[in-house]
Amino acid sequence: MAASSDVKLLGSRLSPFVNRVQIALNLKSVDHEFILENLQAKSELLLKSNPIHKKVPVLIHNHKSICESLVIVQYIDEAFPDGPSILPSNPFDRSTARFWAAYIDDKWFPVFRMLADVKQDEESRAAVLEKMTEGLVPLEDVFLKFSNGKGFFGGDTLGYIDIVLGCYLRGINATEIHLGRKILDETKIPALAEWARRFISHEAVKGAFPETEEFLNLFKTMESAKAAAAESEASN
Repeated sequence: MAASSDVKLLGSRLSPFVNRVQIALNLKSVDHEFILENLQAKSELLLKSNPIHKKVPVLIHNHKSICESLVIVQYIDEAFPDGPSILPSNPFDRSTARFWAAYIDDKWFPVFRMLADVKQDEESRAAVLEKMTEGLVPLEDVFLKFSNGKGFFGGDTLGYIDIVLGCYLRGINATEIHLGRKILDETKIPALAEWARRFISHEAVKGAFPETEEFLNLFKTMESAKAAAAESEASN
């Protein structure tokens, strides 16, 4: 186990990308120091550690900085070989896992982000939520293939796709509560819906996720700010 002085994680509580790295560290039992960043007033350490993007997460291991969550998770798997492997050992399976990770972040997540900008009427929101569910349908088939009848994409334990997709689950759950509509629709993606329940209860995940209430409060704050901006624009 690495000493906490050797491993530091710069992050924010409500970032799924930071949560992603925390899950990987927990899965590998890597002791680490979590440094909470104020993203409205970024620290010198963050700006120095990630001068290109100036974003979290940043992993600092032995005074060296690793940036971008997918890169960090792969680094953790290689740098800390003890514990379960995150990426498959077979080159083809490993490349396939990376392909679907890119699909999740580059194709599916941008639809999730549309909820922040879409009109507040029920019809507009419903269209985005339906698109989110449909975007998960291909991953239902991937899960059935990768899991081999076991509980996770990685088989008996969490793997790369589990961590990449699973980091969004708290936000998905909060969105379902906030809008009163299912995204993980058991009639369309039953295996993924069941997988999500297992993922949330995994020991490596419990300590990494913020409470759902924190996301709900964030949603309310964002909606209030959006409504205030619209009112201000209308009065000009």
